[in-house]
Amino acid sequence: MNDINRLLILNIVILFFSCVDEDYGIPSPNNTENIVIPTNQLTTFKAIYERYDQAINKGNLIAVIEEDLYIEGYVISSDQAGNFFKELIIQNKTDANNSDNDPRLGLKLKINVGSLSDTYEFGRKVYVKLKGLTIGESNGVLTIGRGEDATIEHIQDFEYRNIVLRTSEIATITPKISSLIHLTEDDENTLIQLDNMQVNRFDLVLTYAGESTDAFDGLRILESCESGPPILLQTSTFSDFKSLPVPQNKGSIRGVFSRDYRDDFYVLIVNSSSDITFDSDERCDPMELDCGLAQALRTTNLFYEDFESQKNNKLITGNGWTNYMETGNEGWEAYSSTSTNASLGRSARFKSASSGDDSNIGWLITPAINMDTQEGETLRFKTSNSLADSSYLEVLYSLDWDGTEETITASSWSVLSAAYIVKDTDSFVPWFNSGNINLSCVTGTIHIAFKYTGSGQEIFDGVYELDDISIDYMP
Repeated sequence: MNDINRLLILNIVILFFSCVDEDYGIPSPNNTENIVIPTNQLTTFKAIYERYDQAINKGNLIAVIEEDLYIEGYVISSDQAGNFFKELIIQNKTDANNSDNDPRLGLKLKINVGSLSDTYEFGRKVYVKLKGLTIGESNGVLTIGRGEDATIEHIQDFEYRNIVLRTSEIATITPKISSLIHLTEDDENTLIQLDNMQVNRFDLVLTYAGESTDAFDGLRILESCESGPPILLQTSTFSDFKSLPVPQNKGSIRGVFSRDYRDDFYVLIVNSSSDITFDSDERCDPMELDCGLAQALRTTNLFYEDFESQKNNKLITGNGWTNYMETGNEGWEAYSSTSTNASLGRSARFKSASSGDDSNIGWLITPAINMDTQEGETLRFKTSNSLADSSYLEVLYSLDWDGTEETITASSWSVLSAAYIVKDTDSFVPWFNSGNINLSCVTGTIHIAFKYTGSGQEIFDGVYELDDISIDYMP
């Protein structure tokens, strides 16, 4: 090839790339200019929720949007640390401001694409083109995606940039600061902050989600140092911080308020471990008694209750019991059932559902047991639940309670930490044995209390059952 031809080819190449650079360039992820949506095509999160409710009321499981509609929202999730995957969580407000006309609400978008945070960063304002999309529930939270049946499918790679329109605005998102007891279903898919929280003392030896028993997600108990029920911290086994030890101190945590994979209970999902600021070493662990578990069953009984003599749907009475309603109008009642979650003949049950109470705290306390007149005392009981819904049950003991209702909350109560109580993550069908709890290290007069904490709100209105309580000793 002669020099003239080489020069001609070189000029053509230069000219070609010059045209590409000038006229086409490298396309951005999608348009980041200011997007103007006609007012008559812009709908609200509230309208999306209401459309779904209407579909459910008509016997449908989903609602398909056929009109040219858009919603405006802000991204509050990030998959940069691997704790979210193929989904965007958006909410309609940058702060916790709320009103009846425009309540603070959130939605999940299912998108079959990884590394979405490269395009839709935390705080990025977006518009979602709704025409042809489906509203339904996925893992218990309201979700937008594809599909014509109950299963919400992903928006696909080839189309998502024309559906989720990325604006040039990145907003500062202020989480709603709340106590767990005041959260409701309306807070699902929104950013919240919980203060004065800590990881439960029994989970402190664990990583976020790096244990051999963690399948898909690690679940660690977060508890409040003030009051109210706990919540589970959910961390993906694909997150880049899964093998880090959980924080040992207490402080604040912010994350997306959501439901677990099976829609059994509420969880908090952080975008990264940096969303947890546990910087106070003053933990609020309760006093506890742990004599361990006794190897052998005792042969002589001090106290026994199987609730067979009680009347269904009536408060537990007699046999020395104190049935105290600390808050709310519900107490421990007798019930009998042959349903899937059957009672053991007749059992004791605490049910706060439909109570209408902001808080339900109920104590069922044994009569006094003198621990100095025999040796080798043990405690056994059985528990079950019907979807605990973040309500919880504790087994406590006191050595200074005088037996009157007026002094219950002022007395010293400690946790019997060796006792196994049915967990929110346990199946709601079987009954669980507490274990043969050793009480032989206790002296003095003891009362044992079964304390339920929940509320009439759907988020905390779980049911706990209790039966076959036995305190025994070795003569």
